[in-house]
Amino acid sequence: MCAVFGIIGEYEENLAKKALSTLTHRGPDFCGVEQRKNIFFAHQRLSIMDTSSASNQPIKHEKILLSFNGEIYNFKELKQELSSEFTFKTQSDSEVIIAAYLRWGVEFVNHLRGMFAIALLDDETLYLFRDRLGKKPLFYLHEKAFIFASEIKALVPFLHKTEMDEDALLGYLSFLAPTPPFTFFKNIKKLSGGEYLSFKNGQIEIKRYFDLLDVTPNLITDRDEAVFLVQKMLQESINIRLNSDVPMASLLSGGIDSAAINAYAIKNGVNLQTYTLGYKNFTKYDERQNARESAELLGVKNKEIEISQSDYLDALDKTLDTLDEPLNDPAAVPLYLLFEAIKKDGYKVVLSGEGSDELFLGYRQYFEFLDIESLSKLKNKNWLSGYFHSNFSMNREWERYKRVFDNTLLFRTTGENFTDLQKNVSMRRNVRDNESLKYLKSYRDRFENSAHTDESIWYSYIDLHLFQAEHFLTKLDRVSMAHSIESRTPFLDHKLASLVFSIDPKLRYEDGVTKSLLKSALKPLVDEKILLRRKKGFSNPFMEYLIESKKIALIKEVNDKTGIFKKDVLDEHIQKAASGGFKQHVWGLYVLSVWLKKYLL
Repeated sequence: MCAVFGIIGEYEENLAKKALSTLTHRGPDFCGVEQRKNIFFAHQRLSIMDTSSASNQPIKHEKILLSFNGEIYNFKELKQELSSEFTFKTQSDSEVIIAAYLRWGVEFVNHLRGMFAIALLDDETLYLFRDRLGKKPLFYLHEKAFIFASEIKALVPFLHKTEMDEDALLGYLSFLAPTPPFTFFKNIKKLSGGEYLSFKNGQIEIKRYFDLLDVTPNLITDRDEAVFLVQKMLQESINIRLNSDVPMASLLSGGIDSAAINAYAIKNGVNLQTYTLGYKNFTKYDERQNARESAELLGVKNKEIEISQSDYLDALDKTLDTLDEPLNDPAAVPLYLLFEAIKKDGYKVVLSGEGSDELFLGYRQYFEFLDIESLSKLKNKNWLSGYFHSNFSMNREWERYKRVFDNTLLFRTTGENFTDLQKNVSMRRNVRDNESLKYLKSYRDRFENSAHTDESIWYSYIDLHLFQAEHFLTKLDRVSMAHSIESRTPFLDHKLASLVFSIDPKLRYEDGVTKSLLKSALKPLVDEKILLRRKKGFSNPFMEYLIESKKIALIKEVNDKTGIFKKDVLDEHIQKAASGGFKQHVWGLYVLSVWLKKYLL
C-alpha cells in the first residue's frame, strides 16, 4: 500500500512537496519524486512485497513514469509471461505493470488481478486507473494544472476556493457517501471502480474498462456445481492474498466471513493472528463472546481490543480528519482504534471480509425487497398508490411501498438513508421525489441494457459500487492507511465476483436463507455453530456516546449558521435518535456538521 500523487502543468515546488507530505501515513517507508518542468510525479511507499530499495517508486522506464498503489496478486505469472520481452530488475509487482503496458497498451489493466490505483505517464499522456471494484481511491483536480492523489487532503491546498459540492451533499444524504464523480470539495473529483482516465493536451477523457454486468447470466444453473466453483474460487482468492514479506493479521467477528478467511488460511498452512472489538459497558453491541467461540472452533489465536467511551471520543476527531469528507459510518471510529492496536503489535497487512454480504445476499432486507417487488404485478393498485400519497410517513417502509405502487425504482442501495421525501421535509430547499435517481442513473442504465434481468443482481451490483466501494471500502482504506496498514479483501476478488454474477441468481435466494450459497460452500471447513449463528452487524454505541458527551449539540450549532435544515424537523430527528430512531440520519448530520465547521464556517 502506498500513495500516488502528481501534477501535470505549472506548479510551485514547496506547495507540491507540502501537499505530498500529507500522504506520508500511506507510505512512510520511502518518498520518491520525479521532477521536471511541468511535471511533479511522486510516490509514498509502504513496503509489503520486495521491501528492497530497488522497488522504490516512481519507476522510470524510457518515457514512462509509474506511481502505483496496491497489490497485483498475479504479478509472478505475468512476469513469467512477459520476461522474454522485458528485463526485470526487481521482485516487485510494479515493474510488471510497465511491462504489461508495453505489451498491451491501456488494455494491460484487464490482465491485472488485485487492487490498485495506478498513475502512468507515457511521454505527454497521463493515465489513471482505479481497480475494478473500487478498493483503492483515486482523486483528481483540474484547474490551472491537473493534479491527482490517493486522498483528498493532498488536493485541497490547490483549490482556488473551498466550496461545497451540492451533488456531493445530496448524494451523501441519500446514500451515506458522495457518489462518483463527486466529492464534498467542489472541483475535486473521484474515479469510480472499473474506470480509467486519460489526460492529454489539457483534455480529460474517462472510460469504463470493466463491468460485472458483462458476465453472461445463468451460465451455472446446477447448485452442486455452483457450490463447488465458489469453494474453488474463494480458496484461490484467499490463498493469493496470503503472500506477503511482512507480518499479516486478520479481523475476526462472530460472523461467517472472517471465519471463512481464517479457515481457508489454515487450510493453506497459515495461522493468522486475529483481532476482535468489544465495548466497555455495552455488551449488547459486543461480538467478543461469539468471536471467542469462533477462535476456539477455528484454532486461531485471537486478541480482544476493548473500547471505552473516552477512547471513542478521543479518537472521534482524528478519525473524521482521516476521512477528509463526510462519510456516514459510525463504525469508522472503532475500526480506527482497532487498526491502531494492530499497528502497535507490528502488523502491516490485515485480511477483512468486506463484500461477502453484497455478493451472497447476506442482508435480510434483500429478501424483503424481493417480496415487495412482487407487489408491482398487482393489476388494481391505483387506489393503493393514492392511499400512500395521501398518508405520508417519515418511515422508509412507507416509501418502499409507495415506490412499488408508483412504478419507480424500489431498491436504491442497502445504504439508502434520507429518502428524497425525507430530504424535502428536512431541508430548507425543495427536493423533488426521485431526484436522487440521477446519482444511480448510469448504474441502472447499464443494468437495464445488460443481459441480466433478475433484480437481485441489481441489488448486488449497485451495492458493490456504492454501499461497498464508496462507503465501506472508503472507511476501510482511510482508517487502515492512517496507521500504515494494508487491508486485503478476498471476497472482492473480481474473478470471484464475476463467478457469482454468472450463477443463476435464484440459487442465492430461493430457499430464503441469507448467504445460502456461501454457507453451503463453507460446510466442509467451518463449524455449523458459526454457519447457523444469527448475523450481527458491526454495531457500536455511537449515539449513546454522542448524546452523553453532548457533542450532538454541534448539529444545531452549525445549522444555526448554515440554515441547511429546518430547525423543527432537525429537533425531531435528534429527539427520535435518543430513543433509537433515525440514528443513522443523525450520525450523518453530525459528521456533516464537523466538516462544515472545519472547512466553511
